[in-house]
Amino acid sequence: MTAELFPAIYSTLNSQAIVERILPCYNLDWVEDCRFWNRGLSDVYLVRTPARSYILRVSHHHWRSKSDIDFELELLDFLKSRHLPVAYPLPTKEGKLSIEINAPEGKRYAALFIYAPGEIPIGDLNLKQSWMLGATLAKVHRVGVDFRSNAQRQSLTLEYLLDDSIRAIAPFLKHRSSDLEYLHETISQIKVQLQDFPVEPPFWSICWGDPHSGNAHFTSEEEVMLFDFDQCGYGWRAFDLAKFLHFSLRTGVSKKVREEFFAGYQSVQTLRDFETNALQALTQTAHIWVWSINTNAAIVHNWCRLDDSFLKLRIERLKRLRSPDWQLF
Repeated sequence: MTAELFPAIYSTLNSQAIVERILPCYNLDWVEDCRFWNRGLSDVYLVRTPARSYILRVSHHHWRSKSDIDFELELLDFLKSRHLPVAYPLPTKEGKLSIEINAPEGKRYAALFIYAPGEIPIGDLNLKQSWMLGATLAKVHRVGVDFRSNAQRQSLTLEYLLDDSIRAIAPFLKHRSSDLEYLHETISQIKVQLQDFPVEPPFWSICWGDPHSGNAHFTSEEEVMLFDFDQCGYGWRAFDLAKFLHFSLRTGVSKKVREEFFAGYQSVQTLRDFETNALQALTQTAHIWVWSINTNAAIVHNWCRLDDSFLKLRIERLKRLRSPDWQLF
């Protein structure tokens, strides 16, 4: 048997090695504890010092390039400079926002963030929290039109959100030809509906990419802080609203709570009629994009989830999102 290092497509980095090799790059107090906290589209480690806690995020090799990550970190640094409540990255002693790691599967990138005060809402958003989340998102969109970055990142265009997504999904629907045809037909209809959508400010700005209650902490004083901008990019502000709707409808957030989110948003920025009229098509777009993200992630982590029940559920949800009573409940 060869002693050569065996190839890997994903690895979990050792917490102690992070303490010894990554965290000394930052101006931190003595590290009391570092533990693997959560695996999502990136790996998250909770870092504790005597003074405060931090979040260390390590990208997945297959998901984000250095340019992608630089764009996101520069955006968060920009939003912090505009006094928006975001969990921002901390620079290393050398002034860098990320650290390159030579993992077994290839290059990955670590970034250290402040720990967002508060916690995720228990039982999801209340009315005040939903209003505040909507208003804060509107502020991100409002200042986001001024953001510029030298790093390149894929914009949230229909070609990316729909065409790239169906290329990822289609191989898994070969044995479900009617579902694949339905997906193609849906995408064609969305493109017709959105063909004249303006790609200019204020309608086109920076998108958070994943606005929902699980990506925000609220304090007991109802102060909010946003985090997880991993899916950010230039895009339509209405798409961010549709992304919130997609999550909320899937998880059963009440209509009143959803309405408060939009009320909060429009207290800062007024939506045009063509934007609100496009929300159904954009929510379908969000569904298809999330489907493709889940598919690509499952290939790396848990292929077994890509069974017929997974596919059936996604088609059924898409059909509900296309129905006239898509926001009934």
